[in-house]
Amino acid sequence: MAAMGKRLPYFAVGTVVKGFGRGSKELGIPTANFPEHVVEQLPDEITTGIYFGWARVDNGPTFKMVMSIGWNPYYKNERKSMETHIMHVFEDDFYGSELRVVMLGYIRGEKNFKSLEELISAIHSDIAESDRQLSLPEYEKYKDHSFFTEKSETNCNGVVMNGIHVDNRKLVNGSTGPSDNSS
Repeated sequence: MAAMGKRLPYFAVGTVVKGFGRGSKELGIPTANFPEHVVEQLPDEITTGIYFGWARVDNGPTFKMVMSIGWNPYYKNERKSMETHIMHVFEDDFYGSELRVVMLGYIRGEKNFKSLEELISAIHSDIAESDRQLSLPEYEKYKDHSFFTEKSETNCNGVVMNGIHVDNRKLVNGSTGPSDNSS
């Protein structure tokens, strides 16, 4: 886990695509899914599991989120996914919209569950933990990070976004990233 800490926060942006179709219908917990090319660019240090952070859809407000990265053993998925549950009730689907997230912390690893009820209970616990963590000042400050307002031409850490180079913990164009917004 020490190597993972070197990669957080992790910033990602991509177009929302249809997932497996069970978040809202089967679980009652809707998710916004990143396309495969965003998932494929995750660094090896970002292991499968559950993460917390902030998310923004298009030019809307920034909300708390919890994200599952992996194969979801309960469903025996054959492809790795990044499924983001935004902690807000949206009136409509937003497939095709731009999703921006910053992953700030790791909650737990992926695991299999004996029943759907056990899985749903674990997800609700993850949501509660995400809410608790994101209320702490060291994580809350990321809600207003410039990443959420800059126009982007990239989809993850380490590449240029309209002249701003996002490199894990700082923006390398004379600014220091997260601390710029925490004063």
